[in-house]
Amino acid sequence: MEEKEAHVLEKDGILEKKGKAEAHEEHKKKKKKEDPIEELEKVVQEKEAQIKELQGKMLYLQAEFENFKKLKVRERQETLKYGNETLLQEMIPIIDNLEMALAHALRTEDGKGIKEGVEITLSQFLKVLEKSGVERIEAIGAKFDPNLHEALYQEERDDVAPDTVVSEVQKGYLLNGRLVRPSRVCVSKSPEIQ
Repeated sequence: MEEKEAHVLEKDGILEKKGKAEAHEEHKKKKKKEDPIEELEKVVQEKEAQIKELQGKMLYLQAEFENFKKLKVRERQETLKYGNETLLQEMIPIIDNLEMALAHALRTEDGKGIKEGVEITLSQFLKVLEKSGVERIEAIGAKFDPNLHEALYQEERDDVAPDTVVSEVQKGYLLNGRLVRPSRVCVSKSPEIQ
């Protein structure tokens, strides 16, 4: 009987050991089941953080690209609007020469044909410039404006207010509101009292 009890006790010990081992195995299985879930949740959280970071970068790049597009559109408009400025600066002296020829033709009586031809040419030339956005600065009689006029000399006058443009040596021009060349003018000043 003692052998039976010893044998049962041995069995119980083995059973007890088996029970502990099985419980430990079940605990490991549960832990393994929980660990992958926790690991997957961590991976998902990391990926969501990466997605948010990439979305922020994408929005920043998109805003930068929109600003770049606006800048390029503005530059293209400026180029279209003022691209002919150099050409116009070269053409304006031609107008000056035509005007001088007209002035010379008026002084001689036999220059009526020249005068008419030059007037027609000048008129056509000015129309072409107007279509391109060029306009003359009307200076005579206007108050002197250093933004539009270049004073070459002053003339004492009592028939007009001081700082009034009384004559024009060269006409000034604007291209779409931007100064291409200032008017070169004579400006009045008050006569000195002696």
